[in-house]
Amino acid sequence: MHRDVIIFDTTLRDGEQAPGNAMTPDSKLRLARQLDALGVDVIEAGFPAASQGDLRGVRDIAEAVRRPVIAALARCHERDIDLAAEALQPAQRKRIHVFIATSEIHLEHKLKIDREACLARARASVRRARGYAADVEFSAEDATRTDTDFLCRVVAAAIEEGATTINLPDTVGYTTPAEYAALFRTVRERVPGTRDIVLSAHCHDDLGLAVANSLAAIEAGAGQVECTINGIGERAGNAALEEIVMAGRVRPQVISFRCQVNPREIMRTSRMVSHEIGVFPQPNKAIVGRNAFAHEAGIHQHGVLQNGLTYEIIPPEMVGAGGSSIVLGKHSGRHALERRYRELGYELDSNALEALYTEFTALADKKRHILDEDLLTLLHDGFHRAPEVYHLAELRVSCGTEPATAEVRVAGPGFGERTATATGNGPIAAAFAAIGEAVGRSIEVLDLSVKAVTPGRDSLGRVILQVRIDGKSLTGHGASTDIVDAGARALVHALNKVDHADGLEAAALGSSYFWGV
Repeated sequence: MHRDVIIFDTTLRDGEQAPGNAMTPDSKLRLARQLDALGVDVIEAGFPAASQGDLRGVRDIAEAVRRPVIAALARCHERDIDLAAEALQPAQRKRIHVFIATSEIHLEHKLKIDREACLARARASVRRARGYAADVEFSAEDATRTDTDFLCRVVAAAIEEGATTINLPDTVGYTTPAEYAALFRTVRERVPGTRDIVLSAHCHDDLGLAVANSLAAIEAGAGQVECTINGIGERAGNAALEEIVMAGRVRPQVISFRCQVNPREIMRTSRMVSHEIGVFPQPNKAIVGRNAFAHEAGIHQHGVLQNGLTYEIIPPEMVGAGGSSIVLGKHSGRHALERRYRELGYELDSNALEALYTEFTALADKKRHILDEDLLTLLHDGFHRAPEVYHLAELRVSCGTEPATAEVRVAGPGFGERTATATGNGPIAAAFAAIGEAVGRSIEVLDLSVKAVTPGRDSLGRVILQVRIDGKSLTGHGASTDIVDAGARALVHALNKVDHADGLEAAALGSSYFWGV
């Protein structure tokens, strides 16, 4: 039987607490709007007592985001609870989340209080929070290392004072799935009041078990899971929202729960969080990592080209990932190579494919990433010495407090001369936009690196650019004492290559038509 499970997102609170993940109030508001679009049930917007910025961030979200419950964290201190209530005052649906550590190691070494004092603080704090909000969550911090008898006493006391959700967090990622499930069953059996409230799981990934523990808690009766986008958070991070949600989607026969999250918004949300904090998931991260739907091994590529289900248990489109990626490298097979040549406009017979595959594998042993220009080079001698169709005749850029503006004049034989003006988020972006406008090409920057070629303040800078131009991925190189100029020259270099490639493809097509093959 499938149960509804509340998805409590703590990206903006616990996720932010990891070093390097700090967010401004404006950033938090943007992310909260996206979490709303994602469909989470509860957004823990912050810890108002931590700083004025956090208080403002929670208040801004409470004012602007109306559908989900907005939660604010507070220690079991009167001031914390009062500030949480102040920050949540504009919320349409609000929750005060109070917590206190209950394990012996925390009581003795951190709080320096005994169990009875802890129990009294928990009671008083839940009671105070209920004076401000009907929805109050109580967390027994470090529950998985807490004496079970004492944990049950604290939980019972919090429920008696009006807590509507009880969280049993694995604060330090200590437990295992079987142990965590047993804890939920024990608390449910030994504390009668738990029948009328929601039990919540909150897991950290110190042993790599956060998602497994969260799923075990759901199976044991948890009605809420607390998680973060990309699994960000303290130390090794929190349980990853996307993994929990997709486990329920992919394996409904064994992980029986429903939630309101829209999976098609997962990738968009993941990327937004990454760009806001500047921390990106590792490439092999489940669901949202760069390699989650990428295939280089020839056997895998062949299978995916026939039917995606051979090596993908999740259709990439389901999580908003766009599609599978066939990556050409030393492990790739003939099927993937043939497909990419076909996409570039070339139909190869078996002999030509075999000859090219031999050259391709030799190149792949020396080069990590195989680009379209590499494939075209294998077909056509002298490709890297593409004739100069475009020439950057003039570049003017202005930037500062306003969006950057670039004016370019592009000239060349057979092309004539064109000028264009464009704006961008920075001088290089503006210059690229203006050049794209002048030549009438669709340009997507994939990678850009800058190196100093010579020492000193007037050093020569070299820009190496990887771009996709009208569907072809190419590189360009440019050097100048001005980095913006070097970047513009690198783009023009890539444009000359793609124009040459277009000519080669047209010639190949014409030849095929003439010979009737």
